[in-house]
Amino acid sequence: MSHLAPEGLLTQVPIGTFTTEAGATIPGAQIAYQRWGTPLPDHSNVLLIEHALTGDSRVDQWWGDLLGPGQALDTRRYCIISTNVLGGCQGSTGPSSPHPDSSNPAAPDVASKTSNTSTAWGSRFPALSIRDQVHAEHLFLRALGIERVHAIIGGSMGGARTLEWAALYPEFLQAAAVFAVSARASAWQIGIQSAQISAVENDPHWHCGDYYHTGQSPLKGLATARRIAHLTYRGELELDERFGTSAQEGENPCGAYRSPQQRFAVESYLDYQAAKLAERFDAGSYVTLTDALNRHDIGRGRGGLNKALGNISVPIFVAGVDTDILYPYHQQEHLSRNLGRLLGMSKIVSPVGHDAFLAETRQMDRIIRRFLDRAAELPRT
Repeated sequence: MSHLAPEGLLTQVPIGTFTTEAGATIPGAQIAYQRWGTPLPDHSNVLLIEHALTGDSRVDQWWGDLLGPGQALDTRRYCIISTNVLGGCQGSTGPSSPHPDSSNPAAPDVASKTSNTSTAWGSRFPALSIRDQVHAEHLFLRALGIERVHAIIGGSMGGARTLEWAALYPEFLQAAAVFAVSARASAWQIGIQSAQISAVENDPHWHCGDYYHTGQSPLKGLATARRIAHLTYRGELELDERFGTSAQEGENPCGAYRSPQQRFAVESYLDYQAAKLAERFDAGSYVTLTDALNRHDIGRGRGGLNKALGNISVPIFVAGVDTDILYPYHQQEHLSRNLGRLLGMSKIVSPVGHDAFLAETRQMDRIIRRFLDRAAELPRT
């Protein structure tokens, strides 16, 4: 049996020098993880949970009502493992991590924009793809002595990673469940996500990604990016029902002159969401991970989208949200029609939008239980 960290404790695992599919290297890379439940000797009860863009390994926080004894993610039956993605800022190696040799000059293509007074990776941190993230997790699991898991589950960016797991390492998992994601980034997704990246990069405190030693962070740019993103995470009907054209209490957005201090209620809500993210998330990681989502394409180098999906041998359960603006439900329907082995399909009905896979606990409880029941019936390969 592999030696795992104590339950719930955030722990870092070295994976050595990591090489991206584009040929860049990350010496001394580490993946942070947490686990709940006890693994069987053959790890046949391990579930790998993949987080979304600004999530992390803390499944007990963002899916807390689904995790625990007797819950959908039953810690009496399963060992739950969740990582912080490579490029993140919650323990895994990312742009804010110390560079292994900050005394060396940066690579030629970034030397002109890199300040070597910073010990952080900054602009020296390479671009990543979803496939890179999965390759890094594969190295992480093998470092733990885990050669196979029962299932992998993920939503949004976590769903993209789960799809890539099934395509890259089909022998490593018995089944997979993907929620609120597509087979590739659409032009609309790339456009809206690139606007978020631009908001961060146009902040005067960005310094081409080398702001870590300056004492100032591109918080305004990150906040603007979050406002844009959050509008794609929530449903139009939900926001209109909650806020409509109401003014924020004590403020008047319909006065004689426009003022940023006189807001509609929905503006105040978005400001609050932006401030929350800026307090806990690194702007460099936000840019790196958003760019990775832009590069998501299961068909790249595999003969096209539908051929790549059809060649996936892992049984996959798919679920989407009927009001999702970011990953519309028709994209999950496309997955269901073209995957080589569809294990099941569910629709999350909610006014919430994309975030419903995090917010609609009762529906997600039923969906995850249904998936795990079907996965348990599969012949062990």
